Amino acid sequence: MLMPSFVAKILVAGPVGSGKSTFVRTLSDTPFVDTDVMASEEIGKLATTVGIDFGTRNVDDLRILLFGVPGQERFDFMWEVTCDGAQGLVLLVASDRPACFIEAKRTLKFLRDRIEVPVIIGLTRSDIGDSWDFEEVAAYLNVPPECIVTVDARDVDSCMDSLRMLFEYVTPKSNLLTPEESFSLV
Repeated sequence: MLMPSFVAKILVAGPVGSGKSTFVRTLSDTPFVDTDVMASEEIGKLATTVGIDFGTRNVDDLRILLFGVPGQERFDFMWEVTCDGAQGLVLLVASDRPACFIEAKRTLKFLRDRIEVPVIIGLTRSDIGDSWDFEEVAAYLNVPPECIVTVDARDVDSCMDSLRMLFEYVTPKSNLLTPEESFSLV
């Protein structure tokens, strides 16, 4: 088995219920660090992320560090904490919930004001109801349409396809991958 030579820190962000924890859990090939607790307010689900979900995935000579951040705005200080050293962003949006696009736009602006990294917009729950087409999402979030992909956060292949898309978009535009021996979480 090939040992990773490079590390890439990827943020997984998005509104509540967009599939961030599921995405990280699905992709992680090491024990998943889960920070979900029972929700203290009505958010449309029983548990919510209150810290940073964490998992890793080795692909060839690359170790991908996946940092899933809370979706609630009251935890936006966690968004800022995880920005340092990030090399890419997967912004998940539940495409069957129009209000999620408003939250996603705010989250994207917050993160873009702090870090300048390639972004992939992953539309989750697109099999459930009506959703905007890629052109509409691109226009609303001010991203190129080729940065948008549908994602089933429960499916490894679907999640890996979104990461491949991110790295195809990242690699030609930057040389941001960090050698494994020089990477530090602090």
